[in-house]
Amino acid sequence: MLDYLVVGLGLAGISFCEQLDRNGRTFVVVSDGSQTSSLVAGGLYNPVILKRFTAAWRAKEQLDRALPFYTGLEKKLNVKLDHKIPVLRRFASVEEQNLWFEAADKKELRNFLSTTLVPNGNPWINAPFGYGEVWHTGRVDTPTLLKSYNAYLAEQGLLVKEAFDHGKLEITEGCIKYKSWKAKQLVFAEGFGLKQNPFFNYLPLNGTKGELLTIKAPDLKENKVIKSSVFIIPLGADQYRVGATYQWKDKTNMPTEEAKSELLEKLNSFLTCDYEIIDHVAGIRPTVADRRPLVGRHPKYGNLYVLNGLGSRGVMIGPYTAESLFAAIEKRTSLPMEMDIDRFRKKFVGSST
Repeated sequence: MLDYLVVGLGLAGISFCEQLDRNGRTFVVVSDGSQTSSLVAGGLYNPVILKRFTAAWRAKEQLDRALPFYTGLEKKLNVKLDHKIPVLRRFASVEEQNLWFEAADKKELRNFLSTTLVPNGNPWINAPFGYGEVWHTGRVDTPTLLKSYNAYLAEQGLLVKEAFDHGKLEITEGCIKYKSWKAKQLVFAEGFGLKQNPFFNYLPLNGTKGELLTIKAPDLKENKVIKSSVFIIPLGADQYRVGATYQWKDKTNMPTEEAKSELLEKLNSFLTCDYEIIDHVAGIRPTVADRRPLVGRHPKYGNLYVLNGLGSRGVMIGPYTAESLFAAIEKRTSLPMEMDIDRFRKKFVGSST
């Protein structure tokens, strides 16, 4: 009998598998790769919400776990994943500069926001009011992570590449059975696929579509992330990722001309050099109305768990939530109430399970 069966292998699934691997637990992963939000993510980790100049939820705790987590994965998979890169917030006015300095004086932001105004030195970017610099930032190469981790599990015989059939799941008090596998616990880390999960579809996972462009701009020569109305993220070889959009109604993974036009309009408002669009991707972020993850045990079945709702900050939140869930299962520790799905227990009443 396995210790765990894990469903899904995005950032949430990988983060939890690592907890299992590092703690000597046996497991198998079932994933068909249908959820693309981790694959098309910008990959930034950034402790500050730059639209409002506020600290991200539990930012320090998340960074304290995420940074050594990706360092460990680099050694394990023998790939480069964590690219340290400064993030510069472009100021649109003197008023924004003043708001930045006020925010930098707050206790929760003091270690994340520089109080030195950064002048614009790039002739191809219109930024007359300069930038504010965010500390402790970087970019995780999520496509490389997903490809390498899938290969690692496949080599170990731990990956089943197929869609999970919820109808074939048998649940007893001591174990769960799925096809030819038996396990003590099952963790669903399906991303937006949770909407099709009959055990956890009572949870308010909204899903937000995001679209990104990749451009080639040989003249730009920018080695820092620029955040204005959109992000410009350097990828190397004169390529940059530009994003992202937020669409709440469209739940498909198909790129749209509307989003492309929106991104280009915002990009052209401050970028003046020529560029070529070389890619356009889309995915559904697993977002929740209260902007907190969905983590915890099923209200009825004690060996079913969920790890979801990482939203647009999965690179930072994934390792923290996975560690919290593993401790809750193995050591019976309490989950932080903000992420515990118990906050939605009332919604479970009357659900199909």
